[in-house]
Amino acid sequence: MNNQDHFKFYRGVIIYPVFFVLIIWTVFIFEIQYSVNFSKYGIYPQTLKGLRGIIFSPFIHGSIQHIYHNTIPLFILSMALFYFYKPIAWKVIIYGILISGFLTWCIGRPSYHIGASGLIYVLFSFMFFKGVFTKYYRLIALSLLVIFLYGSMIWYVFPVDETISWEGHLSGLLTGLFFAVFFKREIAKPKKYVWEQDHYNEDNDPFLKHFDKDGNFIEIDNLETEVEQEQPEINYIYKKNNTENS
Repeated sequence: MNNQDHFKFYRGVIIYPVFFVLIIWTVFIFEIQYSVNFSKYGIYPQTLKGLRGIIFSPFIHGSIQHIYHNTIPLFILSMALFYFYKPIAWKVIIYGILISGFLTWCIGRPSYHIGASGLIYVLFSFMFFKGVFTKYYRLIALSLLVIFLYGSMIWYVFPVDETISWEGHLSGLLTGLFFAVFFKREIAKPKKYVWEQDHYNEDNDPFLKHFDKDGNFIEIDNLETEVEQEQPEINYIYKKNNTENS
């Protein structure tokens, strides 16, 4: 796939992130409107019943602050994902939810783990590390922007607050790092110049022929390379004079 095909704006860049945000807000409003609590559908580690939370937990939030703090980074990071990594965006989101959720189920404390923060850490980690690994200037710029906006998130992969699921954050971070290493195809790659090609031979480079082994510039006489023009061929036709003397 050509690099030019990667960085093109399309409607999904806006529509899909808006769709995600609408889902989590719809679930939250439904809980408030009908006085129900979906927290029991979150991830409860090391229990068979808690496995269902791997799918449901990203859409469940415990408070207005919780959902507010997740809404903005989820929207921005998912929008960047669909723009810069369109061919694998859905794989990163779907597999990210499943793998990070399962890791949370494996290492989490015996409590309900809810919220989209696990997915947010997947996106944050993937886009940061992938940009660094590709060495492509556009993706590196995205990595720097991500770390500038959300670099402080790194502290919450440690148990600094018992009310925060640091296990879910750590699981998301590790999952994003794994994706950055695993997904190699269909990723924009830096342009290779002629001298970076495998078949490049510097002895045949017309530019390098202007320099000697010490790097000194040499003038090449263009007259030596001119092709001699062919001389025109002239054919003479002799006609016999048949005029008789009178």
